[in-house]
Amino acid sequence: MDKAILITYDKEDAVNEAKGLCEAAGYEVVHTIQQNYLQKPKYGISGGVLEQLQEIANKIRPDVIVFDEILKPSQNYNLATELQREVLDREGLILEIFESRASSAESKLQVKLAQLRYEMVRAKEKVRLANIGEQPGFMGIGQFEIDVYYNDIKHRMQTVKKKLVKAGKQRELHRQGRKRMGFATISLAGYTSAGKTTLFNKTTGETKAESKELFTTLSTTTRRIIINQEPALIADTVGFISKLPAYMIDAFKSTLEELTYTDIIILVIDISDSQLELRKKFASCMRTLDELGVQKEKIIFTLNKSDLMRKDQIDYKMELLNLTENEKVISVSSKTGENIPELKKLIENIIINQNPYKYKKNERGVTERFGNWSC
Repeated sequence: MDKAILITYDKEDAVNEAKGLCEAAGYEVVHTIQQNYLQKPKYGISGGVLEQLQEIANKIRPDVIVFDEILKPSQNYNLATELQREVLDREGLILEIFESRASSAESKLQVKLAQLRYEMVRAKEKVRLANIGEQPGFMGIGQFEIDVYYNDIKHRMQTVKKKLVKAGKQRELHRQGRKRMGFATISLAGYTSAGKTTLFNKTTGETKAESKELFTTLSTTTRRIIINQEPALIADTVGFISKLPAYMIDAFKSTLEELTYTDIIILVIDISDSQLELRKKFASCMRTLDELGVQKEKIIFTLNKSDLMRKDQIDYKMELLNLTENEKVISVSSKTGENIPELKKLIENIIINQNPYKYKKNERGVTERFGNWSC
């Protein structure tokens, strides 16, 4: 495993997440520098901290310096020049994780598009800097003419986009097919590592790979289940994360857009997180769903890992998130199975309310065609 020096914010949640990202990318963090501000004009950090970093780097000799913030190309160049080592900012780190996790043809195309957009933003500045003299961390651009390099990226982006449009049309055909067949659709969403895949497995009886690492899921996995004696589809989607640039969300649009078409979204929230982490992650999830145009009425707020918390602690955190009065909130444990039957019942009731013409009550007030879940 390659060694990394991590520069991040001096908050526990930021440190934990940054270390998790490094681990997911295959880097062992051998030293951490924590700062309350990482947006200084020249290096992102102050000159004094840079000197400290140089001294530590010369002793440890890491393979990479990970900077837990979005760096401008000039800042990346300045740091790489001073340190004579590769510098990887937050965006670049996430892209490395995406590349290693992508398994389906579509997810690989989505990652490639995000990588090209990352390069496009930096192309002009990178070429200008490379013409001054080839520097570490700048992909050895050398003497490429700016128009050749820029146009090459644009051409490759167009090629990838065409392939993704084709994949998107295929997805649309599948959606239309499901609609014609009357399938209800359910999607799991949430911050990365909130336990979506574990809940997916517990709900469907699947044995999909689970991991504490970030971004275990990049490709949407869909399985058929039975609700009220009717077939339904449940999908596990890519996890959200804070400070994810708009172009990355756009690159995964064909995957994430499934959330706008689904009947129900199970928003998985790790209720065992600290108050600070919980608020940050919840805000990030809601912001992403809002950007995608998701209707809030479709969301079930699922407080996962309830086995690690007391009821009064869960109630307090529900209050923090302003969910106390929400009727579509349930605490569950995807590990122990606690309240999973109640979650399924809640989903059943929502589907019945969404499709009253399908599910009618008999003379005794009991909904007909009420069945059990199975795979």
